[in-house]
Amino acid sequence: MGKDNPKKAVVLVSGGIDSSTTLALATKKNYSCFALTINYGQRHHIEIEFAKRICKAFNVKAHKVIDIDLTTIGGSALTDPAIQVPESHASGIPVTYVPARNTIMLSIALGWAEVIDADAIFVGANAVDYSGYPDCRPEYIKSFEKMANLATKRGLEGRLISINAPLIDMTKAEIIKLGESLNIDFSATVSCYQANSSGAACGVCDSCRIRRDGFEKARVQDPTVYS
Repeated sequence: MGKDNPKKAVVLVSGGIDSSTTLALATKKNYSCFALTINYGQRHHIEIEFAKRICKAFNVKAHKVIDIDLTTIGGSALTDPAIQVPESHASGIPVTYVPARNTIMLSIALGWAEVIDADAIFVGANAVDYSGYPDCRPEYIKSFEKMANLATKRGLEGRLISINAPLIDMTKAEIIKLGESLNIDFSATVSCYQANSSGAACGVCDSCRIRRDGFEKARVQDPTVYS
């Protein structure tokens, strides 16, 4: 499309490294980006403020923060204060998994994509350093895309919406190297599951471990502030 009528994309932005890199990639691919952040009652609520910083840095067309209170159903250490965030990695799906989170987020993104007539949705799902979450696998993304085009007016008209997870097969170190090449300010991102009100990380949760290891393996300076 020409410059006066750019292709549009809804990009899910959480304030972390993966979603920030995904936003940068969508921008590089010349999409007019509409950023979506979901406030689902997450323990690390500060990530929403970091998402706003990232969206401002990349000059998105619009940024919506939508409230969906998943604390009402709980079931995760990120939405139920009675469940402690683990400080060591255990086998199986960890308690930081939020039931149906990506399905809920992608469904809202799909609704907005229909409203603005967007061609694509981008999500920073990752199947390598992803803590075992079932909704971060390639087969899940492919299945959601199929459902999205069965369930929408665009899909029925043959104008398919693509669901893009460009980082899904990358390690955290590879993502960090890519993000660095796209000029992402990593100090404006937060990954910790229990970051404090200023964004300082705990340094012991799974997400902190994966982030720290990623910077070490990428040989990129880690700007993370630890509490």
